[in-house]
Amino acid sequence: MLIQYPLPLPTGVTRIIECGQGPAVIFAHGLGARADRWASTVARIGAQNFRAITYDLHGHGFASKELDGPADVPALAAQTLALMDALGLETAILAGTSLGAHIVAYAACLAPARIPALALVGALGIVPIDQAVAETISRNVRATQRAQFYGKLKFVMHDPTHVTEAFVDEEWRMNTAPGTIDVFARLGDYLTTGISRDYVAEKLSSLYKPEKLLLLWGAEDKAVPLAVGHACQEALGGPELAIIPESNHCPYFEQPEKFDAALIPFLRRHAGLA
Repeated sequence: MLIQYPLPLPTGVTRIIECGQGPAVIFAHGLGARADRWASTVARIGAQNFRAITYDLHGHGFASKELDGPADVPALAAQTLALMDALGLETAILAGTSLGAHIVAYAACLAPARIPALALVGALGIVPIDQAVAETISRNVRATQRAQFYGKLKFVMHDPTHVTEAFVDEEWRMNTAPGTIDVFARLGDYLTTGISRDYVAEKLSSLYKPEKLLLLWGAEDKAVPLAVGHACQEALGGPELAIIPESNHCPYFEQPEKFDAALIPFLRRHAGLA
């Protein structure tokens, strides 16, 4: 059964969505998204003898939106480890998408003994990204007009039929809630001017053998192109790169069966369930 609840952290309150029992797997969303994006994945993974968990990053979804809250990857990575503490988890496999992948990778560099393996989806922050890519993402999260959200969502979806009126309306209402735009602006500024000091490929490859890492990429990713995935693979010593066909920046959402077929065996191996 999928459940959700608020969880107090030292940096504010977040929302938890979780399902199942067993070894813990935590999913982190990307900039401008929220825990809901992972909800169906959490339900599926929770049905496979895992305790699958996702949460709202600070400023996103139903999490706290104080302007002085965490607004860069090191602070958000520390928040992820604090979340593990609050949930009583000594260890957990971490998975993240886009900026969420950078966050979980940074957390793994801070506490490798607590994180046995990482799954990184359309990852930012592992290797340098083109400035134009960073600026596009930063610009998209600053959208405030409802009409802008059509373009924002179509930018990350391969199949435009996913971009329904209801999806656009929810996205617009959630991402223009009081406090949200200010937090997004700080993160957008970080993405264009500060992220370069926090790239993690060198540190991550020194701490994790390639078999402890899994890269997953939408074959048609426009936000973080597949070329970045190949660069990550090379920088990290050759971990598996699972390319999900007919998907853009959200392969877990657009192609769940193909995404799970790559992810679940990896999770089972590193959770001792294989």
